[in-house]
Amino acid sequence: MDSHNQYCVARPIYSERAFEHVNEKKIREKKPLKERLRNSVTCSRKTPVKLIKKFFPILEWVPIYQLKNWLPGDIVAGITTGMVCALQGLAYSLLVNVPPVYGLYAAFFPILPYFVLGTSRHLSVGPFPVTCLMVGAVVLSLAPDDKFMYPGNSTGVNGTVTMVVNTSARDAERITIAFSMTVLIGLFQFGAGVLQIGYLVRYLSEPLVGGFTTAAALQVVVSQLKIIFNVPTNNYNGILSLFYTIGDVFKNIKQTNMVDLIAAVLTIIVVMGVKEFNTKFQKKLPVPIPIEVVVTIIDSGVSYALNLSERYGAGIVRTIPTGFLPPRPSDTSLFSSLAGSSFSTAVVSYAIAISVAKVYAAKHELVVDGNQELMAFGISNIFCGSFSGFVATTALSRTAIQESTGGKTQVAGLISALLVLIVILALGPLLQPLQKSVLGAIVVSNLKGMFMQVHDIPILWRKNRTDCLIWVFTCIACIVLGLDVGLLTGVIFQLGTVVIRTQFPSCSTLGNIPSTDIYKNLKDYKNITELPGTKIFKCNAPIYFANIEYLKDQIKHAVGFDSVRVFKKRNKALKKIYNLIKKGKLKVTENGLVSVAPLGVDNMAFESERDPGQMESQQEVKNEVHSVTEVEAQVDWTADLPVKITVPKVNIHSLVFDFSAVSFLDVMAAKSLKLIIKEFLRIGVSVYIAGCDDEIILKMESMGFFDEMVNRGMLFLTVHDAILFIKMETGSESTDDLMAEKISQMQDDKLPLPFSDDEDSLETYDNQRLAIHGLSG
Repeated sequence: MDSHNQYCVARPIYSERAFEHVNEKKIREKKPLKERLRNSVTCSRKTPVKLIKKFFPILEWVPIYQLKNWLPGDIVAGITTGMVCALQGLAYSLLVNVPPVYGLYAAFFPILPYFVLGTSRHLSVGPFPVTCLMVGAVVLSLAPDDKFMYPGNSTGVNGTVTMVVNTSARDAERITIAFSMTVLIGLFQFGAGVLQIGYLVRYLSEPLVGGFTTAAALQVVVSQLKIIFNVPTNNYNGILSLFYTIGDVFKNIKQTNMVDLIAAVLTIIVVMGVKEFNTKFQKKLPVPIPIEVVVTIIDSGVSYALNLSERYGAGIVRTIPTGFLPPRPSDTSLFSSLAGSSFSTAVVSYAIAISVAKVYAAKHELVVDGNQELMAFGISNIFCGSFSGFVATTALSRTAIQESTGGKTQVAGLISALLVLIVILALGPLLQPLQKSVLGAIVVSNLKGMFMQVHDIPILWRKNRTDCLIWVFTCIACIVLGLDVGLLTGVIFQLGTVVIRTQFPSCSTLGNIPSTDIYKNLKDYKNITELPGTKIFKCNAPIYFANIEYLKDQIKHAVGFDSVRVFKKRNKALKKIYNLIKKGKLKVTENGLVSVAPLGVDNMAFESERDPGQMESQQEVKNEVHSVTEVEAQVDWTADLPVKITVPKVNIHSLVFDFSAVSFLDVMAAKSLKLIIKEFLRIGVSVYIAGCDDEIILKMESMGFFDEMVNRGMLFLTVHDAILFIKMETGSESTDDLMAEKISQMQDDKLPLPFSDDEDSLETYDNQRLAIHGLSG
């Protein structure tokens, strides 16, 4: 190896205590709560200005707006996006199950508050298929057609009265539900922004969002089938609703209106083909071809000229009134039934918006404030709902058009809103002959990007199978259970995978790369050595109540024995050895335990009966043998014992825990870990903990982890420090045998074996273990 690629460091062997002493560790000072609150609310002259600019980001970018450089691009982008936004608003109103004009309101009103409050300069704010479908599902569940049926004037074949839907009452109820839910969604978002909890959207991982949006795209397609085929279907919501709807479509497939079907199929083919053309030649085209606008204009003209509604029964938009409705208060009595669905829709709406915003912010080196975005979208939805619009977020396709056509700021969004305003005030009646199947086809054509996410499955499978399972599970759950329940189920499943991965963490036994301070998994390298008599155990996860038992099993597997079983077996052996010494069949020598041939003479030093009249002579005998019994007995647990008890072999003298990857430790885990360490110490295995972060050590101290037996002296800065210390200790001549000390003490005091398996001490020890797990009586 090149000598220039090497480094050499000479430093002392550091335990944690030595390192803290040498480098003069400071004691952290915790400020009182009053002082922290006082510091957090201090106000300078510039603070109000900063707060105002933070809440109104428009004040940041308007003063630096470059008219000559930015305005032409914003105008072109605004006009192009505005036409698409107006038509998508009409189309997405079908997903919400409200009249088309309310889609125009949803495309106009949210842009105005976001222009002032939003931090993204490129988002095209307005309706999005997924969130519209989530609102539409709630609308259908609370206001189905069956609720508004009344007897008609005609009679059926069998003389039964034909039931007719009161469409005006139904639409009025559905509109109320839609805008009330939109206001509630806005309240949830604004409240989350005020509380600064925008980080909650991080629980929606990319695989989860991918599976959810793909399932939502399928739900959108199925919901548009009845419009594309123009066949009657029942209203379904909840579990298996998608399959019930498909069943109804195929059941009534013979009633298909061929004019609507042909128009829809042609629209899908043309729109998707032109979008591919725009994508392929986007660098050469000055402006993407607004194919949705072209198709809409052509279909409206053809439908009007041929009178498709009257002559062929085609479903058309029919009525698009001009002007606006006055603002209306929400129906608060619906909030209780809308709360759950509104919360999930609010989360999905924000997640989609912030994801798209961050993509373009990174591209243009700008900053997006997540909490301010929550408040901006919250106020936008409240404003939109107050004017009878439905939920608004953003769409990647519209935002891509706005950015690619030269949009620099939200001025482009404002111009697109002006274009939608023109449609609302003047051009709306011209779109009344437009076929609904064409609008449904436009919706389906814009879902290609979502369906293409299916290609992520094999990629995720190769990269991370857990993420792949999250994607697939969420997608299936949303298809089977519905979008809101499916999303919640997917989030729970995702969190479950995190718990499982920490509950069964990756553990390994480390070895040393020769002539280095590098320690790696023994299974991964050939040129690696293991220090004789020492095991290095590494846990690559937090240690907490859920994985401590698994960690115990992994430690047993790593060291090759059960320390508790060894402890009990040794105690049994010691008890038998003690009885043999008492009977004179064994004696203690400097060389260890030696068998004594039976001579028929009792060992008077271990008589249990004492005659009060002979106490003095007994004491003399005891004094005579005291010098012999004080000799330390060396029990070689690796050799054959003089008793018929099999004691598991312990082939290590030191155990090092590498906690460099442990991020936290809870009370339950601390108690169990402390007990594990004591179990090893009681059988003569020294334990060391290396690589602990300072925060972990502070937590250990606050939880009372350290005592006389488990002390801070076993903490080392790195694994290498601990290994070097072990080499120094084992290289010395001092040897401590705790079991031998017990034998010597028993001979001196004639006490019962303190750790015998039939004594109260062992029962107390076992009770301590049970108490940690809440199992003791």
